Amino acid sequence: LSAVQILITLDALHKMNVDSCVSYITSLQCKDGSFTGDRVSGEVDTRFTFCAVATLSLLNRINDTINLDSAVQFIHRSSNFDGGFGVRPDSESHSGQVYCALGTLALLGRLSEVDGDQLGWWLCERQLPSGGLNGRPQKLPDVCYSWWVLSSLSIINRVHWISKNKLVEYILACQDIETGGIADRPGDWPDPFHTLFGLAGLSLL
Repeated sequence: LSAVQILITLDALHKMNVDSCVSYITSLQCKDGSFTGDRVSGEVDTRFTFCAVATLSLLNRINDTINLDSAVQFIHRSSNFDGGFGVRPDSESHSGQVYCALGTLALLGRLSEVDGDQLGWWLCERQLPSGGLNGRPQKLPDVCYSWWVLSSLSIINRVHWISKNKLVEYILACQDIETGGIADRPGDWPDPFHTLFGLAGLSLL
């Protein structure tokens, strides 16, 4: 997915063998609608479903390559009683997986099948007193979830359900004064990963 995004950004998609890429992605779909990350491990994850659907969508090959209904059914089977989504059926809800599930459904025009209010409340409960967001209950806040949670809330039009000012304060508190980079939490070492997602989160506010 990232490779295709970069090629499109650089207007270099014509240098890639698109048919070969599409064939590879298509070969990774399982009979239950899920996708594996490769042809060796057989690991199944909603992240792989999102990556497959997003890549095919970017290549304008989404409608004639994979079983879309089966992929959607897998996403629904990965949902939980709390409204969230896990890596696969019977897995704990996680903010990153919520983004992947919602992203998949949004790209396929099936977002109306999600209970936005129930999921919205679960996402809002990720905000802690510090203003930061965590990925799942009983975990510390982490700047990277500024993207995963906010983007999910944005997809279901419920960003206004959290305290934007408190989240901005938390992200800025994680910025290193000397280097300018952003860390996962205040006082930790900054890195490119959290700097990216910190800025991405701010862009949604």
